Amino acid sequence: MMTQQQLGKYLWGAATLLRGLIDAGDYKQYIFPILFFKRICDVYDEEYETALKESDGDLKYAAFAENHRFQIPRGAHWKHIRENTKNVGSAIQKVMRQIEKANPDTLFGIFGDAQWTNKDRLSDETLINLIEHFSSQVLSIKNVPNDELGQGYEFLIKKFADDSGHTAAEFYTNRTVVQLMTLIMAPKPGESIYDPTCGSGGMLLSCVNKLKTGGKEYRSLKLYGQELNLITSAIARMNMFLHGIEDFKIARGDTLKHPSFIERDRLKKFNIILANPPYSIKQWNRTEFEKDPYGRNIYGTPPQGTADYAFQQHIIKSLDGKNGRCAILWPHGILFRDAEAEMRKRMIKSDVVEAVIGLGPNLFYNSPMEACILVCNKGKKKERQGKILFINAVNDVKRENAFSCLTDDHIAKIHKAFVEYKDVEGFARVMSAKDVLANNGNMAISLYAYEQNNGDSREEVVSLSDFLKDWQKQSDVLKKDLSKIIEDLSVEIK
Repeated sequence: MMTQQQLGKYLWGAATLLRGLIDAGDYKQYIFPILFFKRICDVYDEEYETALKESDGDLKYAAFAENHRFQIPRGAHWKHIRENTKNVGSAIQKVMRQIEKANPDTLFGIFGDAQWTNKDRLSDETLINLIEHFSSQVLSIKNVPNDELGQGYEFLIKKFADDSGHTAAEFYTNRTVVQLMTLIMAPKPGESIYDPTCGSGGMLLSCVNKLKTGGKEYRSLKLYGQELNLITSAIARMNMFLHGIEDFKIARGDTLKHPSFIERDRLKKFNIILANPPYSIKQWNRTEFEKDPYGRNIYGTPPQGTADYAFQQHIIKSLDGKNGRCAILWPHGILFRDAEAEMRKRMIKSDVVEAVIGLGPNLFYNSPMEACILVCNKGKKKERQGKILFINAVNDVKRENAFSCLTDDHIAKIHKAFVEYKDVEGFARVMSAKDVLANNGNMAISLYAYEQNNGDSREEVVSLSDFLKDWQKQSDVLKKDLSKIIEDLSVEIK
């Protein structure tokens, strides 16, 4: 049985064979499908041997489909790939398509669309070296149990994220932040969990691991995810299978344009939604969202240059009406930008906002901007109704090399503040929704929860609120004056 250290070295060793030949951001297109191919072939062999023993050597019985989780067609096994010395890429691509076709309900499209036949990128020699590297270990369940391989897979995802530069955020979210978000959501056995922009599926699996480590029934969770990118959605599906998870649905597609989970012509409802949506995207169909057939524009239509509140409204609309709750990772701008003020105020008025948690910088991959977690709940406890908790954890960040993370102490501190839901001097503050609305719906955390120094008091926050109101009024007057001047100038010019 391989140790976790040996497994990590083995998996990363495959990536080093591609270094200098293709961009680091493209490693995942080749390594993950090959790893998954090797795993299902080794497990097939393991299942075959078990069936042989059970049947006293009955070869036909051992080959029965019922004895295997996935079907490996004749000539499409790993051992057949090793026999190729020419046009290796074509051979790999052919067997992968055969396996997908033989398992249409589970593996359709799972190997992605990597250019295996492009010899300018990967020569026969390189592919043979890659295959022989993976052949050096047996990836059976006995040798590498699901939990261990799942951890190895996550290790590889993080390594690829570290190496791939700007593309990392497409498929990887800082796992310490995911851990905090999962703790806040407190998933229960049997609940449905949804991630509308699921990347590699880390948030969904975090809920599974939360129940598993707590000794609770995790297999009853119902997991759903949608991801726009083809290879990333395939990585998410492989991630589930390699963790031993079978009850899940990962769909590929544009969540805003074509949401995949529909019931009776309406959006499917979920108990928990966890997400790190792409922020401030400009290429989206605002006109179509304005007349959305699923009624997701409950608070309004966002500006073309910032689709953040399109995702946020999709999420709110997808929550179960009784106990639906969500934790969404956003940049701080969604809390105070003027262009979204009216939508933000309507969201606050609907009393779904439960907490706003400000996190520090560099927690988004390859971006120095500060992150925040917006927690919403359609089933707020009576004592939390009409209130919003603000937590200022901007300084609770640990810097590691070029990236930041939350320590266990940071996570425990933030989670405790959320659970207790009370004022903590210099860290957390409970505000009435009415007071936030009086502030033009501005949810900037520093307005409410701030570090107190030199005798600062709560009265100073009220003064700041008055200042902002006055500033807003003066801004409105200035806009009117400018409009009048422009109008007068236009008349004169005519």
